[in-house]
Amino acid sequence: MTVAFTLNGAAVAAPIEDDAPLLAALRGPLGLSGTRYGCGAEQCGACLVLVDGQPAYACTLHSGAVAGRSVTTVEGLGTPDAPHALQAAFLELQAGQCGFCLSGILLRASVLLRDNPAPTEDDVRVALDPHLCRCGSHNRIIRAVLRAAAQGNGMGQPA
Repeated sequence: MTVAFTLNGAAVAAPIEDDAPLLAALRGPLGLSGTRYGCGAEQCGACLVLVDGQPAYACTLHSGAVAGRSVTTVEGLGTPDAPHALQAAFLELQAGQCGFCLSGILLRASVLLRDNPAPTEDDVRVALDPHLCRCGSHNRIIRAVLRAAAQGNGMGQPA
């Protein structure tokens, strides 16, 4: 079986069964490692991707559900030469420790900044509440999201 969809702006056809988790397609035949398996039960956010611009858990979402749709992973957020404002702020503030959770957090934060370019600290905390950071970097993560927002270019634009 092959599932065709748009991945980070490019058309792809993943050789995977419709009922296999999207995460298996991303990390397997598509070769992306940014999206991570954490809990397998939508409880940690490590596998979060955007489907048609909305957060979705790749650990439980069947690959067939993204046929013909647009999927964005952390690899599609920015590039090493042109990082997204969030990526730049996270690096500047050393917001991540181990980094395992950051791909999902960055994507969820990008949706927050797209929908609310000037969030309060409470807005950021509420938006990121579904994410589990095992290292305890929460305060640095929140500061990084607020920095990206303050730079005024967090709405999907490179830094």
